[in-house]
Amino acid sequence: MSDIQDQPKIERLISMAERLVAVLESDIAALKAGDVSALRTNDPEVQKLTALYGREAQGFDPRIAQSAPLDLRTRFMTITARFREVLQLHGRLLARVKNASEGMIRAIADEVQRMNAPTRTYGPRPGQQPPSAGAMVFNTVI
Repeated sequence: MSDIQDQPKIERLISMAERLVAVLESDIAALKAGDVSALRTNDPEVQKLTALYGREAQGFDPRIAQSAPLDLRTRFMTITARFREVLQLHGRLLARVKNASEGMIRAIADEVQRMNAPTRTYGPRPGQQPPSAGAMVFNTVI
């Protein structure tokens, strides 16, 4: 493989990674601000870019980067490291938001179930009701 043929592939990967890093950074800012509606990763164009980047990266031969000029190889290694860092931070923030929202739903469902629980009476047959279906009953989305 000649360097002239390989440079465009490295350039494409660098360009796509830079665009994906920008999208992820804007998502991180939106998550930190609490504005989930501003997430850009749900955009179909970004999803296409992600799929294209995955295909390009999967078919990328590391020997291409090793034979590339030093400045191009440095740019490639730098953006790859930055992409990994931003992707890990994005994943951690999404996990936190998910855990917080699921925790709130669970707390609300538990409180509703506690409020609707029958009062226990003293007598030969205390009030018995079948157990509640739980949080799924209270979730109108599902």
